Amino acid sequence: MPKASLVSVVEDDQFFRESMRRLMRSLGYSVEAFPSAADFLASPCLVETACLIADIHMPAITGLEFYRHLVDAGYAIPAILVTAYPDDDVGARALKDGVVC
Repeated sequence: MPKASLVSVVEDDQFFRESMRRLMRSLGYSVEAFPSAADFLASPCLVETACLIADIHMPAITGLEFYRHLVDAGYAIPAILVTAYPDDDVGARALKDGVVC
């Protein structure tokens, strides 16, 4: 059986982080979950991640800033940004910057 693609979830809300981790695992993906962008960046999962799911509104660094940091560092990881507080301007900026969804 081939190794499942790694999905990394970066979300400061523990309930949502664990829910997303379980959902992705139920779909057959290998999943790692992190409470902050700093934790993800310090992990060996950075180079193994096939898809990133990150919250837009996190303390210290927003999801959009986090994604831009990855791109600037040369990591082309397809990313999905999620939020409980939709904002059309932020969504448009994210898509313009290359966020998948």
